[in-house]
Amino acid sequence: MASILAQKPKKTKLKELKTLGQQLLSSRAHINNLPLLLTFISPSSPPQHVLESLLSLQSFFTTVLPDLPPSSSLTKRRRLDDSTKEDPEFIYRTWLRSKFDEFITLLIQVLLSPDTEEALRELVLDSFMEFVKLGNGGRFYSAIYHKLLRGIVHSGIPVEFLSELLASNYFKYIDIRYFTFISMEKLVKALDIKDIPDEKTVGEDGESGSQSRESVELSIHKLHYIISHIPPPEGIDEKFEYEMWSGSGLSSKEEHDQKELSKLQKAEDKDRKTEKRNTDVLSPATIAKKMKLKFTKAWISFLRLPMPVNIYKEVLATLHQTVIPYLSNPIILCDFLTRSYDIGGVISVMALSSLFILVTQHGLEYPNFYEKLYALLSPSIFMAKHKAKFFQLLDSCLKSPLLPAYLAAAFAKKLSRLSVSVPPSGALVIIALIHNLLRRHPSINCLVHKEDGDGTPKDNSKDEDTVTKADDSGSCTEISHKRSGIDHFNNEESNPIKSNAMRSSLWEIDTLRHHYCPPVSR
Repeated sequence: MASILAQKPKKTKLKELKTLGQQLLSSRAHINNLPLLLTFISPSSPPQHVLESLLSLQSFFTTVLPDLPPSSSLTKRRRLDDSTKEDPEFIYRTWLRSKFDEFITLLIQVLLSPDTEEALRELVLDSFMEFVKLGNGGRFYSAIYHKLLRGIVHSGIPVEFLSELLASNYFKYIDIRYFTFISMEKLVKALDIKDIPDEKTVGEDGESGSQSRESVELSIHKLHYIISHIPPPEGIDEKFEYEMWSGSGLSSKEEHDQKELSKLQKAEDKDRKTEKRNTDVLSPATIAKKMKLKFTKAWISFLRLPMPVNIYKEVLATLHQTVIPYLSNPIILCDFLTRSYDIGGVISVMALSSLFILVTQHGLEYPNFYEKLYALLSPSIFMAKHKAKFFQLLDSCLKSPLLPAYLAAAFAKKLSRLSVSVPPSGALVIIALIHNLLRRHPSINCLVHKEDGDGTPKDNSKDEDTVTKADDSGSCTEISHKRSGIDHFNNEESNPIKSNAMRSSLWEIDTLRHHYCPPVSR
């Protein structure tokens, strides 16, 4: 045996490694095999050696872990109780606890290493999650799970495969989702954004600041990937059977978050209570209620981060579908969305969907909403990726019969002016939008039949003050063809109140009858 221990791990044969594991499991007399087996849990070790050591160590720690003292209380207990320092059994268990903590750290290193084969990484993750499942006296071991997530987020290299494994195999369990939301909130708060140097304070080499920024951006990418792949909270239904990863459920003794859960626990059915061995185990209904709160806290914390532009756009594109419906109080997003809406350009367009939901469904008062919406109407909007959704929302925003006439006129005139400078597809959309505006707001029909201040009519027809829409292949608004002397509309004015739209007419629509594109001219 001494000869085996004297050999270097790289020279140890697989058969000898298996013998070490069998001896460790057979008797405490071979406990010195434990440190030797730990040396093989390394990204540099052959995959077969890692797997063999992992199997032996997992079997060993699974049996002894319930009797080990908690990691968090080891130092405190050793300081307060001098008699326990001399207790051989306590010293032995303390040593085993330290080796288990080392084992967990080594497993995370293997998981995060780019040199680890994908098949081995999947097996290591399964073993790690088994300790998460049973390592805390049969309850969810949130401490080591948080340690894994922290390693993923702060790893200096991309670890998409590991994140995908976690999301696809484990996020279906409600307790894993719950603790993932808790960890996301903690990791976001621990990400010290203030210490990142700006470009103006970078050192002479010019690298330290950029590396710090790149590191934080990479962490934000990983945080976004994880939090966006967690299924949203389901509706609260006591009859629904929630799938739990930890067989005993959640304990309220692990940390403060679980304590909050136990305080909010309501009276359950007597039959269900008698089946539980631990009074701290939470009901699925309570978990579902707290899930919504943790979901909200995690997302609100994440949205405070200085996100890269690509992540910012991804968040805004899906916020109204994947986040807002599941928040405990969606109105808390008003600051984030109004800031995004004020940025202008594509960001404002993408923020419009979520902001519109807050205004129409949650009572958000945003005085400058229509002014900002008016400012978004420019030729570039017809080239935007999300232009279809934007025009759909624009039509919805202008649908209300309570919309003042000057606002409806300003939007109609602005769209009319854009129709002469946008592609044919854009002109068709504008014709439809103006048609809807005139139909919903009869008070602006004067824009179709308009007379100058000196009494000169702008339209020779008496019955051309209504708008008719043609077939699906193209639509045209019949407007007078007689030109006016002066157009009082100020196209450069960003404030619709000052645009003088009510003093103008929709003469641009008349020019579309001579458009080169047949669907537009018809």
